[in-house]
Amino acid sequence: MGRGRQKAKHTKLARELKSFSPTVNYSALERELGHPSDDENEYVDKWADMYGDESDEDEDEYQAQKA
Repeated sequence: MGRGRQKAKHTKLARELKSFSPTVNYSALERELGHPSDDENEYVDKWADMYGDESDEDEDEYQAQKA
Protein backbone atom coordinates (compact mmCIF):
# COMPACT_ATOMS: atom_id res chain seq x y z
CA MET A 1 0.00 0.00 0.00
CA GLY A 2 2.99 2.28 0.37
CA ARG A 3 3.69 2.24 -3.37
CA GLY A 4 0.98 4.80 -4.14
CA ARG A 5 2.34 7.27 -1.62
CA GLN A 6 5.91 6.72 -2.89
CA LYS A 7 4.84 7.26 -6.49
CA ALA A 8 3.00 10.43 -5.54
CA LYS A 9 6.13 11.79 -3.84
CA HIS A 10 8.25 10.98 -6.88
CA THR A 11 5.72 12.64 -9.17
CA LYS A 12 5.67 15.75 -6.98
CA LEU A 13 9.46 15.90 -6.93
CA ALA A 14 9.64 15.44 -10.70
CA ARG A 15 7.24 18.35 -11.23
CA GLU A 16 9.26 20.56 -8.90
CA LEU A 17 12.50 19.72 -10.68
CA LYS A 18 10.92 20.29 -14.07
CA SER A 19 9.84 23.81 -13.18
CA PHE A 20 13.02 24.64 -11.22
CA SER A 21 15.20 27.25 -12.90
CA PRO A 22 18.05 28.52 -10.74
CA THR A 23 19.75 31.83 -11.38
CA VAL A 24 23.28 31.31 -12.60
CA ASN A 25 26.10 33.80 -12.27
CA TYR A 26 27.80 33.11 -15.59
CA SER A 27 30.67 35.53 -15.03
CA ALA A 28 31.62 33.80 -11.76
CA LEU A 29 31.33 30.42 -13.47
CA GLU A 30 33.55 31.60 -16.31
CA ARG A 31 36.18 32.84 -13.83
CA GLU A 32 36.08 29.54 -11.97
CA LEU A 33 36.32 27.34 -15.06
CA GLY A 34 38.50 29.58 -17.20
CA HIS A 35 42.19 29.11 -17.73
CA PRO A 36 44.37 31.78 -16.13
CA SER A 37 46.45 33.38 -18.85
CA ASP A 38 48.76 35.35 -16.55
CA ASP A 39 49.61 32.48 -14.18
CA GLU A 40 51.31 29.82 -16.26
CA ASN A 41 52.95 28.14 -13.25
CA GLU A 42 49.67 26.86 -11.88
CA TYR A 43 50.67 23.20 -12.11
CA VAL A 44 54.18 23.52 -10.72
CA ASP A 45 54.75 21.20 -7.79
CA LYS A 46 55.50 23.46 -4.85
CA TRP A 47 56.82 20.52 -2.81
CA ALA A 48 59.21 19.21 -5.45
CA ASP A 49 62.29 20.98 -4.09
CA MET A 50 61.75 19.48 -0.61
CA TYR A 51 62.44 15.94 -1.79
CA GLY A 52 65.23 14.52 -3.92
CA ASP A 53 64.61 12.65 -7.11
CA GLU A 54 63.83 9.02 -6.42
CA SER A 55 65.67 7.86 -9.52
CA ASP A 56 68.93 9.45 -8.28
CA GLU A 57 68.62 7.77 -4.88
CA ASP A 58 67.87 4.39 -6.46
CA GLU A 59 70.90 4.72 -8.74
CA ASP A 60 73.16 5.58 -5.78
CA GLU A 61 71.92 2.57 -3.82
CA TYR A 62 72.43 0.32 -6.85
CA GLN A 63 76.00 1.54 -7.32
CA ALA A 64 76.73 1.04 -3.60
CA GLN A 65 75.44 -2.54 -3.68
CA LYS A 66 77.31 -3.29 -6.86
CA ALA A 67 80.67 -2.17 -5.43
